[in-house]
Amino acid sequence: MTLALIVIASPNRGSFAHAMAAVAVNTLRERGYEIAYRDLYDEAFDPVQRTGERDNTTSSDALVELYCSELARADLILVFHPNWWGQPPAILKGWIDRVFRLGTAYAYPKNTGPDGVPVGLLKARHALIFNTSNTPADREHQVFGDPLDALWKACLFGLCGVSSVIRRMYGPMAASSSPQREAWLAEVRTLVEQAA
Repeated sequence: MTLALIVIASPNRGSFAHAMAAVAVNTLRERGYEIAYRDLYDEAFDPVQRTGERDNTTSSDALVELYCSELARADLILVFHPNWWGQPPAILKGWIDRVFRLGTAYAYPKNTGPDGVPVGLLKARHALIFNTSNTPADREHQVFGDPLDALWKACLFGLCGVSSVIRRMYGPMAASSSPQREAWLAEVRTLVEQAA
């Protein structure tokens, strides 16, 4: 069965990130996907990489090992989180640090060390990242340069072998109307359908 990994990093269960994730789950279930649903706050994920994980290839944390297994097996990866100061929430950054690890997400070619160019190991065909923000899109681009775009597309998924990366930022959330949010959820559904 085809596996979709869904990762949510929002402390508010009533958040728009959760609403978008629910649309994605329903859409993928309709298409027969197996779903690995990971709400990092709900699962009390520990984002701190411990000293014993310094080589970043194994962990004594069973949750980290489960997440790594799902990341490696996933055919489709979807991530939902708010934009906090141009970054993902700390819990999601910790998930990246501990789960996108050597031997799981990337490797070095034979006879190449950590100073070489890594190769991606992820088998996922597509990654979709859905963000929420209270900063207008034009200001985000003009003033901040949209650092989340580079993080997800180049630094993570691009390096780890996922060539098709789609990212959408919805907002400003605080000023959004119910019809606007419904339109955004419809777009999420369409993007998930296209990727599936």
